[in-house]
Amino acid sequence: MLVSGFLIILGVVMLYAGGELLVACAKALALRFGVSPLVIGLTIVAFATSCPELAATMTAALRGSTEMALGNVIGSNIANIGLILGTAALIFPLATSARFLRREVAFMMLATVMLYPFLITGTLERWHALIFLAALTFFLVTLLREPDANMEQTAEEVAEMQAAMSVVRASIGVALGVLVLAGGAQALVAGASNIARAFGIGDRVIGLTLVAIGTSLPELATSIVAARRRESEMILGNIIGSNIFNLLFILGMTALVKPLAVAPAVVALDFWMLLATSITLFVLLATREKLTRIEGGALLVGYALYMVFLFR
Repeated sequence: MLVSGFLIILGVVMLYAGGELLVACAKALALRFGVSPLVIGLTIVAFATSCPELAATMTAALRGSTEMALGNVIGSNIANIGLILGTAALIFPLATSARFLRREVAFMMLATVMLYPFLITGTLERWHALIFLAALTFFLVTLLREPDANMEQTAEEVAEMQAAMSVVRASIGVALGVLVLAGGAQALVAGASNIARAFGIGDRVIGLTLVAIGTSLPELATSIVAARRRESEMILGNIIGSNIFNLLFILGMTALVKPLAVAPAVVALDFWMLLATSITLFVLLATREKLTRIEGGALLVGYALYMVFLFR
């Protein structure tokens, strides 16, 4: 138990350090190449912070624990909205745009709804995985071809980044940040899982809660850092992008390696909780094109009640 507690503390420290490094270096790359922070959040940062989910989901599937694998992905997406966006909005209200709602948030909703017909078959097959990966490819190609994928840089921003960080240095920093995040997530998940099993908690609940929260901590760490820097676009891009990557890339790659059996509770409860959380976010953002501190607090309360329900 003492070792597990140490792993949890170590994991939290590594996740915050990795998040600090990743956000700083990702922003530097965005300015260097004239790419908007929103696109960086939707692609590089979203993929990087989803790496722990991929590792945990793939490991669980290969060990035969498909309940934990699916629970991790669905639970991570719920945590991304309820826990992470709720926390970030409490630190700094998150502004968005109608275009972001119509495009990125709408695509996340589409990916969520698209999951249901495959879940009710009882197994996520390899051909399902190919559809997921094709949908993700379409999204990324469309995103990078949009006119607003690039941004105008001010002379001050260019001079600042040229003086502070080279492309090579920023790229190394992103890679190092990913490694630290992945290591921290693994340490935290290992410690939390050991403690949970000692108390007799099942794989599905572990996946939806401890593993999902643990592998979502990279997103939490990067979002807290970005919120302190008032980087609303990067936060929203990171979370929405992570949710899209979780559904299409992580489930796609995992099912491609090993088909995933779907437990009845996933179809009867977990999917609907994910859909309800996604719809709630869309409505809150669409109301004022902003996620306020009060709304962030409401998301956190809702997520806390969901945790109580799972452990009841």
